[in-house]
Amino acid sequence: MTRITDLHVSAADGSDVDLAAYAGSVLLIVNTASKCGFTPQYEGLEALHRTYEARGFEVLVFPCNQFGAQEPGDAAEIASFCSLTYDVTFPVFAKIEVNGDGADPLFRALKDQAPGLLGSKAIKWNFTKFLVDRAGKVVARYAPTTKPEDIAADIERLL
Repeated sequence: MTRITDLHVSAADGSDVDLAAYAGSVLLIVNTASKCGFTPQYEGLEALHRTYEARGFEVLVFPCNQFGAQEPGDAAEIASFCSLTYDVTFPVFAKIEVNGDGADPLFRALKDQAPGLLGSKAIKWNFTKFLVDRAGKVVARYAPTTKPEDIAADIERLL
């Protein structure tokens, strides 16, 4: 089984990011969109990040336009939206695909380690969340309807 921290992703500027930089941290990885009914969850994600960052917790978000074309912007527009609207301080990575042949290897690994209901691997919508332990293994998958604050107890158990 692949450790999430063994993978590489693209930063918003297109540069390579080795997730080994996050080894030893508890991670919450989320596919996001700026024009979704769940977009206000950015506020809760930022609150989690600020609450637990000093204890080794990181929120990593990956914009995705596969669900209702709700993330049409380019990297600069997405970063500006996140900063100006929700004052996010966690990393917002390059826009990716989470399903299908073009799915990013990170999301393939997340889905393999934490399938959804009835073993389904497909991401159903924006703001699906994956909790990763300090060893780089996925320990939980949360539906888009799960509010960030409802994950706090699970995060605390891993810290």
